[in-house]
Amino acid sequence: MENKKEKTRYSDEELQEFKAIIIKKLEEAKAGFKILTEAYTTQNANDTNDTSPSFKILEEGSQVLSKEENSQLAARQQKFIRDLENALIRIENKSYGICRATGKLISKERLRSVPHATLSIEAKLNQNYRK
Repeated sequence: MENKKEKTRYSDEELQEFKAIIIKKLEEAKAGFKILTEAYTTQNANDTNDTSPSFKILEEGSQVLSKEENSQLAARQQKFIRDLENALIRIENKSYGICRATGKLISKERLRSVPHATLSIEAKLNQNYRK
């Protein structure tokens, strides 16, 4: 009886599925980044931006985020965008979905929820445990 070899990479069809997920998240992330940067670059300006729907979204809640907080959120969003763009590169070179710690495939469920992941759940838990 032939041993079933463990899968070492995702198929081109699977990679295309992940690519579609990443592109959608990337578009959303870029839109969010634009809103954040507009919010901290135009804050305290008395122009029409303060009546736009994006400003109203940022206004909701008990307080308006400070310029510094918006800047920090924008920086995090920029890192998320970079991580998603790097995931697209890994799809192109067919190394997407391979755990950088174990070399095994990251589960589809994890990649669907965290498409820029480079560690499997097990490797991530081990990393957090060692900290």
